[in-house]
Amino acid sequence: MITVKKIEDKKGMLDFVKFPFSLYKNSKTWVPPLITDELETLDPKKNPAFENCEATFYLAYDEKQQIVGRIAVIINHYEISRGVRKVRFGWLDMIDHIEVTEALLNKALEKARELGLEYAEGPMGFSNMDKVGVQTYGFDHIGGMITWTNHPYYVTHFEKLGWTKEKGYVESSFLLKNVNFETYKKAGDVVERRYGLSYAPIKTSKDIIPYVDEMFDLFNTSYANLSSFIPVSEKQKEYFKKKYIPFILPEFIKFILDKEGKIICFAIVIPSFSEALQKAKGKLFPFGIYHLWKARRHPKVVEFYLIGISPEYQSKGVPAMLFRDCYLLFKEKGVEQCVITPELEDNMAVQKLWKNFNPTDFGRRATYKKYVNER
Repeated sequence: MITVKKIEDKKGMLDFVKFPFSLYKNSKTWVPPLITDELETLDPKKNPAFENCEATFYLAYDEKQQIVGRIAVIINHYEISRGVRKVRFGWLDMIDHIEVTEALLNKALEKARELGLEYAEGPMGFSNMDKVGVQTYGFDHIGGMITWTNHPYYVTHFEKLGWTKEKGYVESSFLLKNVNFETYKKAGDVVERRYGLSYAPIKTSKDIIPYVDEMFDLFNTSYANLSSFIPVSEKQKEYFKKKYIPFILPEFIKFILDKEGKIICFAIVIPSFSEALQKAKGKLFPFGIYHLWKARRHPKVVEFYLIGISPEYQSKGVPAMLFRDCYLLFKEKGVEQCVITPELEDNMAVQKLWKNFNPTDFGRRATYKKYVNER
């Protein structure tokens, strides 16, 4: 018999965060989070996402009182105020036992019924800045710092339990040696001259700070039309400054400015920390911080974490200027491969950015939904 219990204390939250470490202990593709970072993300006192969200965390136990699964059930009040009548769920992990999966997912459906909402959807986090989707393809590829990894049976469980795919995401990559640099150089030069564009002078991490608020404003504008978009709040801007800027090489963040000095395009590129996080095993000390420092200093693989373009410039070729200079920087730094983090299958504007790089799809993921009145 499976029992699902609501977490009520710090020990329970630590068990919640540590459960995947045992579930994936023999996996070569799972990338463990930093335990302290994960606890902070799930703490209402520390994560400003809880301004508009509330979450309940559950653990599933077997007859021997061994932990066999976990789930976070999330209410995003901003989303509901916009007429999206759903409960979110995330941080879903479980053994290959469909009764465990059903018991956990039922907690999301129960919450939706309790609040008079229509359906539950996940896996997803509190907002667009969190991890999203269950892997449906690419199980032999190492995971990323900003994606969840899961066993193939997760998808089988969803389908057998009557959950249907809601949104699909694509993950892809390309090798720098296969990029036709001259194409981007010529186009980038033309765009730069035609519109009088320039780069913000970024040399140190401190130089990034004055531009972050404006960058997130542009991010909110760029993605506002996506059906699942949740804007970044003022408190979240401050939170992300502290959380992510230490991981970013100053040279790897690009702000393109117009003649008035306004940001019209940005890109945040981060070194791939996947192998370093595997070596760290969830802990910064004693050796985890060294592995992360080494990965940050000498990246062979980088991930395009965020890209945003002002709507008025989206059809004017600005990405050519961006990619021209990213290419030169990557060559200088010894980068060999670029990873494009999960993108919505229906976000054609972003996918067009990568068309000329001929990226190879290495992974797919999806969210699944179920209405409360479905069996």
